[in-house]
Amino acid sequence: MPQTIAQLALVVDDYDDAIRFYVDKLNFILVEDTPLSDTKRWVRIAPPGTLPDGQGCQLLLAKATDDEQRSRVGNQTGGRVFLFLNTDDFWRDFRLMVQNGVQIIREPVAQPYGTVAVFADLYGNLWDLIGPGIK
Repeated sequence: MPQTIAQLALVVDDYDDAIRFYVDKLNFILVEDTPLSDTKRWVRIAPPGTLPDGQGCQLLLAKATDDEQRSRVGNQTGGRVFLFLNTDDFWRDFRLMVQNGVQIIREPVAQPYGTVAVFADLYGNLWDLIGPGIK
C-alpha cells in the first residue's frame, strides 16, 4: 500500500476563529468537527480541491493547551513559509483573498515553477499561494 500524508496539525488559539478564517476567507471546507471532550475537538479542514473521497492532505486544527504550545501558534516554522496552497487559477484565488482581507505578505511574482504570492493566516503562519504562470 502506498503511503500518503493525510493531515498536518496546525496549532491554533481557538477552534471557531480558525474555522471561520479558513472557511470564510480561504474557501476551505470543514471536513469534520467532532467533540472529543469539553475542551478538545477533532477539527479537519481542507482546500476545495480535495478529492471527493477525502484523499489529499488536510489540516487538523489543534488547539494549544499549554504555554509551550501557545508559543508555537503562528510560528510553527520559525518565520519560514509553512504551507503551500496550489491552485489551478492563481488570480481567482488571489483576488478572493484580497477581497476577503487576507494579509498579503509578498505580492505575486513569476517563478520558474509558477506564480507565487505569500500570505499570512489569522495567526501569522506564512503560506505560499502557487499557481500556473502569470497570464
